[in-house]
Amino acid sequence: MSSLVDNHAVHLLSSFWKPWQSLTRSIARSGAIQTVTLSFFRFATLKDRLWALGMMGLARLSMPRIDGIGFWKLCGSGTGEGFTPLPNTGVYAILATWPDPETARDRTATAGIYRRYHRRASESWTVFLSPTSARGAWSGTAPFRPRTDTGTGPLAALTRATVRPSAALRFWTRVPDISAVIGEDRNVVFKIGIGEIPLLHQVTFSIWPDAATMAAFARDDGPHARAIRAVRDGNWFREELYARFRVLGSRGTWEGTQPLANLEGQT
Repeated sequence: MSSLVDNHAVHLLSSFWKPWQSLTRSIARSGAIQTVTLSFFRFATLKDRLWALGMMGLARLSMPRIDGIGFWKLCGSGTGEGFTPLPNTGVYAILATWPDPETARDRTATAGIYRRYHRRASESWTVFLSPTSARGAWSGTAPFRPRTDTGTGPLAALTRATVRPSAALRFWTRVPDISAVIGEDRNVVFKIGIGEIPLLHQVTFSIWPDAATMAAFARDDGPHARAIRAVRDGNWFREELYARFRVLGSRGTWEGTQPLANLEGQT
């Protein structure tokens, strides 16, 4: 049994480390790049869920004190895969920007507030990202610094919007159709809906094998494309941000698996 556990640990470490080896070589050639982390935490017990809910307010005191951190946000999630207005008290997320991948990797493992989340969570997963494009604002700020991307392999898409209260009902009637289409798309590697404030501040995050599969979902004449047109025609959002990222690697598990395991060797 011990050898099986050891072999499993080695496999997980290897699947995380290989992308970082490639990334380190890239940094040596072109200099440090802004790194974005999105950390997900699952809480199993009522006590831990209440703790996590309280940290949506209390953690705001600790986050700015982390050495090297830039822009950051604390988020809750919706039920199911997050694409509903009903809150999920068991899943929370932290988004943060860092000056380089090494700082990102170290702080999300060792900073005091992250360690507290890890100790309380029954499961956690952090994905490391490099911005390749971004337009719009988040809380009046442009948080991501894109750089020219010539790589191949998995990409992530993030959309964030402040929904106008007058358009909230129309917005949420569109979301189930979009969620269903994403769920049926075999190309999507990972997807979740999170948010800062239920109903009004929404974030969607998804990972795709490559640019072609991501573009096909966004451009096809399906619920997603129709929803985008409705947003533009109806002026539903007071503020919006659209960003894409190169996936650098990840750490931890989600729902008992490593979401990027099947993409090993592509990052």
